[in-house]
Formats: sequence, C-alpha cells, structure tokens
Amino acid sequence: MKYIILVGDGMGDLPLSDLEGKTPLEAADTPTIDHLCQHGELFRLQTIPTGMPPGSDIANLSLLGYEPQHFYTGRAPLEAASMGIHLAEGETAYRCNLVTLEKNTDGSMIMVDFSAGSIPTAESNLLIKELQEKLGSDWFQFYPGISYRHLMICRNDLPDLETVPPHDYIGQDVSKFWERYLQYPELQLLLESACKLLADHPINKQRTERGLLPANGIWLWGEGKAPTIPTIKEQFGLEGSLISAVDLLKGIGSYGGLDIINVKGATGYLDTNYAGKASAALKALTEQDFVFVHLEAPDEAGHQGSVRDKVRAIEDFDSKIVKPIFEGLQSMEGSPDFRLVVCMDHFTPISIRTHLDKPVPVMLFDSRQQRPKSGVSYSEANGEKSNSLLLSGLEFFNKLLQKDTQTP
Repeated sequence: MKYIILVGDGMGDLPLSDLEGKTPLEAADTPTIDHLCQHGELFRLQTIPTGMPPGSDIANLSLLGYEPQHFYTGRAPLEAASMGIHLAEGETAYRCNLVTLEKNTDGSMIMVDFSAGSIPTAESNLLIKELQEKLGSDWFQFYPGISYRHLMICRNDLPDLETVPPHDYIGQDVSKFWERYLQYPELQLLLESACKLLADHPINKQRTERGLLPANGIWLWGEGKAPTIPTIKEQFGLEGSLISAVDLLKGIGSYGGLDIINVKGATGYLDTNYAGKASAALKALTEQDFVFVHLEAPDEAGHQGSVRDKVRAIEDFDSKIVKPIFEGLQSMEGSPDFRLVVCMDHFTPISIRTHLDKPVPVMLFDSRQQRPKSGVSYSEANGEKSNSLLLSGLEFFNKLLQKDTQTP
C-alpha cells in the first residue's frame, strides 16, 4: 500500500465579494481534486490543538501524525534541523525574516511587508552572509535560507522576550513589538546595526531603483530550543520522503526521520518547479510507501492578500501536483494500491492575511474503494457539512493507515 499526502498550504479561506461570495478554493478550477473527492471521503481535521497558535509548524506536525502539544518547542528549531544546524544545549533558534520596515517621524514603525517583496534567494543570501560577516559574534550567528526565510542562533538566553510573526501585522504599526527587542542591549545593537547595514547595501539600493521593496530590516520570531520528537517509523512503522521548498517542512520531516528530497527550482511560490516535485514524489513511491508533498504558494498569496494569485496557486496545485501524481500512481508498474490525501494545513483568509485555527477539510481517496460519485466537491463549506471531525493528528494518521486510534 502506498500512502500520499498532498498539502496546499493555507488554501482555506472565507467567502469573498470579489468572487461573488465564493472562496478562492470554490472559485478555482480543480477537476482532479473534485474527482477524487467525489469518489472518496471528505472529513475535517483539527490541525491546531486548542490554545496553540495557528501556524504552519503546528498544523503540519499534525498532518504528520504528531500531537504538537507534546513535542512543539518553537518554529525556528524545526527550520534549523532542515539546514543541518545542530542546536547545542542552551542555544535558541530564531526565525529571521528579511522584511520591509518604514520608520516614521513620529517614532512609529510600520511592517510594510513581511517578505521584503518576496526577495529572491540569490539576493537575500548575499544580505544574510554579509550580516554574518559584519555582525556575527559569540552571541549571534546568522544562517541563510530561502527567499526571505533565514535563521539566527542565539547562544545566550534572552529571558522573557516575546516575539510575534511579522505576517500577522502587515501594514500595521509594530513599534510596541520592536521595543521588546530593544530592552536587551546586545540585541538592540545587533538590530540597529543590521538595519543600517541593510539600508545602505547596494542590493537594496538597486531594488529600490527597480521599484521593488527593499529588505531594510530583520524580524526575529518563532524562537525555541531543540525538541525531542519520535520518528514516524517509531510511531507508525512507516518510512518515506518529504518534498517541500520550505525549511520549516524539511525540518519537521528531518525530525520525523523522512528522507528530504530537494527539488531544483522549488521556490515556495507561484514560480516553483511543480513538475520536478511531482516527478520526485512518483520516483520516491517506487522505492518507499509514503510521500508527503507540500506546496507553499496558496499561503503566500493569502498573506499578500492577492485573490488572483491564490486562485492561480490552487489551480496549479490541482493541475501540476495532484493530477500528475494521481495519474502516475494509476500507471505505476505493478498497479499498487494507494490511499491519497489532498488537504490544507490551515486557513489563510485573504480578508485578514493571516492564519485561522478552523478545522480543515481533508479528502481521502482509496484506490481499492472508489465510492459512487457523490457530486460533493472539495471545499470549505462541504467540509463543514461532514459529520466526521478528527481532533488530532494522531487520529488522522491512524485513519490514513487504517489503524486504531491508540499510539502504536
């Protein structure tokens, strides 16, 4: 039996007047997902445990069968694992976004953009490497990632520092959050020096000249120390691979003991290498029994507030990921039986440009048990009509593997 989970990050949304009361998922043309849903099972999953923040870290831990409340220590340590960074005892990892900040004469600071205009990796890595060369120290170390997503490791504790994710405050005054950093003299010096270095950097001057947003600041968040997480094989006796452009997902997969497949040209946005991801997934399934494929683009479009891009991202997910993988499974040598999931990790509504903790609709298709055509398409509203609600990632994974609800 082959098991496949295909995740459209942040696909969930709320009805929009721009789409005549439809959500982007309802407005998008998704014939393959709808076909699978009409011959499969539709239910809901609570990917965010009560009281926990609705982030992709927590939600995707749930989609891999974990109960985050028992294992989660922060987002950044998961990303560190994907980058091969070992956190020593006492070290804290911080996600380090390159952002666009606007400092006003009245002293306020506006979070113009949490991604510095989706700065490309080639430019952002040069900026992070220069930050490391000029500002790296016994206290702070910078590590380059992908696009605007990077890491900073702090080798000393910053007690009581509370951070917030920058994508929750797009276009808003973030002065009160910035002031939290400034209460630590070493961190204040680092951040002020980083902002000056970035503002004066030729890359940012060139970006401004081209009408692009500059990466004129860094934003630290998602902090945590190294977690202790059992592998998926230890929990469920299953080995497999994970495919994503995002360090966070690769880190979760690394802790889960999955093989991480790095696809050339995978960017985490609309220009990602869809064909490469689908091909890599099918190749992995010839040797293994499980693959998890993650697509970031719908979430990015939701944070940017772009209806057009979110609809496009969902349609690309259907036509360039779900369709070729489904068709490839059907034509695979030996015609293996398979159970295929299409889902989202959380909602990222256009109207609020951040995450919600609503239960997500999950579609499960079993090649052995194709149901009579139901006429029910894959959507948020149809998910809510389902009588089935799973309350944890453990319940979900056991359902996928057709095991009982107790930990193996």
